[in-house]
Amino acid sequence: MSALLSLERIGHTALITMQNPPANTWTEESLPALQAMVEQLNADPEVYAIVLTGQGPKFFSAGADLNVFADGDKARARRMITFFGRAFETLAQFRGVSIAAINGYAMGGGLEAALACDIRIAEEHAVMALPEAAVGLLPGGLGTQHLPWLVGEGWAKRMILCGERVDARTALQIGLVEEVVATGEAKAKALELAEKVAKQSPSSVAACKTLIQAARKQPMWSAMPMERELFVDLFDTEDQQEGVRAFLEKRPPVWKNR
Repeated sequence: MSALLSLERIGHTALITMQNPPANTWTEESLPALQAMVEQLNADPEVYAIVLTGQGPKFFSAGADLNVFADGDKARARRMITFFGRAFETLAQFRGVSIAAINGYAMGGGLEAALACDIRIAEEHAVMALPEAAVGLLPGGLGTQHLPWLVGEGWAKRMILCGERVDARTALQIGLVEEVVATGEAKAKALELAEKVAKQSPSSVAACKTLIQAARKQPMWSAMPMERELFVDLFDTEDQQEGVRAFLEKRPPVWKNR
């Protein structure tokens, strides 16, 4: 894969750590590596959740290294932004639950990586921003799409058009993150949440996630037929039968993800 990303398996959870000091910036090596890593995990039926975090106490990720764009090379810019888009689309489409443990600054493409996750846990000292317009660029890793969905158009415009940074408490208030924890505790909290995912049927989680994300692009009523069909489709899985039997037998279910 890449030395810029580490992968650790903890039960049914895959812990991915960005490790490109000092600021865990994304590169032409690490972005394709993230895409390949998530694709591999997506194909592994034993992986139910992904936790994404940064190495060190200060940075989740500062995004792209601007030296990449300093020479104005359009071909390189196109290649780089394609890497960003593909990596974060793949992360957003992971069938299980993805959790960002934001352990510090999450800037530009760093915040976009967190936005591509399903849930965000931020440490109290974290700072988040999409400052690309300040250097003549724009958030090209789905930031212009994910951010307004989470925080509304007004705050998205404050952050993207005005370059406003938000601290962890503000991020919680506007819905950018789901929880704020003490410094050093984001990874542990994210892993704890991932353990809860493992208690759910992975087949059900995948179907539910598909339906929740479908709400972004269609009216609620148009999704109802798909909701009913996916409900019935679960009866083709062993997990559905195991889940009901385990409940009736008053024991924990043993999921097989099939």
